Amino acid sequence: VVQGSAEDIRADKKSTTGQYLTGQKKIERVRAARGKAKRFVKLTGCRENNLQNIDVSFPLDRFVILTGVSGSGKSTLLHKTLYAALAKLFNGSIEEVGRFDQLYGADQIRGVVLLDQSPIGKNSRSNPATYLKAWDEVRRIFANQVLSLKRGFTPQHFSFNVDGGRCPVCKGEGEIALDMHFMADLKIPCDECEGKRFKKNVLDVTYKGKNVSELLGTTIDEAFEMFRDNPILHRKFAILREVGLGYLQVGQSATTLSGGESQRLKIAATLDERSAQNLLYLFDEPTTGLHLDDIQRLLTVIQDLIDAGHSVVMIEHHLDLIAQADHVIDLGPGGGERGGGLIAEGTPEELARHANSITGKLLAEGGYFDLTQDREPSIVDEPPPL
Repeated sequence: VVQGSAEDIRADKKSTTGQYLTGQKKIERVRAARGKAKRFVKLTGCRENNLQNIDVSFPLDRFVILTGVSGSGKSTLLHKTLYAALAKLFNGSIEEVGRFDQLYGADQIRGVVLLDQSPIGKNSRSNPATYLKAWDEVRRIFANQVLSLKRGFTPQHFSFNVDGGRCPVCKGEGEIALDMHFMADLKIPCDECEGKRFKKNVLDVTYKGKNVSELLGTTIDEAFEMFRDNPILHRKFAILREVGLGYLQVGQSATTLSGGESQRLKIAATLDERSAQNLLYLFDEPTTGLHLDDIQRLLTVIQDLIDAGHSVVMIEHHLDLIAQADHVIDLGPGGGERGGGLIAEGTPEELARHANSITGKLLAEGGYFDLTQDREPSIVDEPPPL
């Protein structure tokens, strides 16, 4: 769109980035604040790593953000204590749980889901379409084409995970790994299928002008338009677009996705799963690597989760998101030995009025709230001794 200095970007009216730089666009509030919660999950005596024997209540049915400087104890509280304790209870997890005294309120939720930036799979054949189970419908569509029916093809012929239609040489990978002994394997395109992953007679079958290999190379945005007449696929690709993944290829290998992309793909799968209700979703910095326009989309998706009857607790540093939370839990005041205390909790505006909260100070300086009227902040703890 444009390249050059920051001023050049600002001056270009077609640049979305420029519109954010000039203030023409900004991350807008998606939902009105929900007010005080009626249900909570509470942990008492949290003291793993640098946590200072703190008691923390996590409001349910709300958008909750966990803040604090790096090393303040956010990951220890969210991952090692809250998630590990609930995963042991609901999923039978054997992961070591951080030290705490009591867990209250777990009976008020039906499960816990951690949506972090870990890879979604090590299998190179896993991709956005298979992860959302969209490929099953794609295979059914191709198997129902006239040429497929004439040749006796079944949905299995359009799978790259089982024998039938996939290339017998590369096993549907589209590439061959060469053992380089003491170095990483070198991957080259398969000579048999020329990287197309399927047998030639299978590639003869097309749908709306594309064969199965060409569809895998199509972007999710393009597939969304291509399958407008198919309610199942149109919904699944729409969800992927909503979480800002429309630029990915339908068949892009999961091993090539960044941590942020993997996390958003997990969010998409969660949104696609309609049967689960009253779950607690835990996020770890989901805005990492996202453009402001994508953050706006993601924020809408997260609020949709809450509107659907779920609860969200998220580690986040982005002030635009923190300002839209229903409840903020601020740890600190510093990192390492200087962290681990519960500095303040309450609405973002209450945090902005708190003298000891670094996050609150930044919210105040950012002009997110009108602080001209005096109000008592909802408090919590004094910072731990340094």
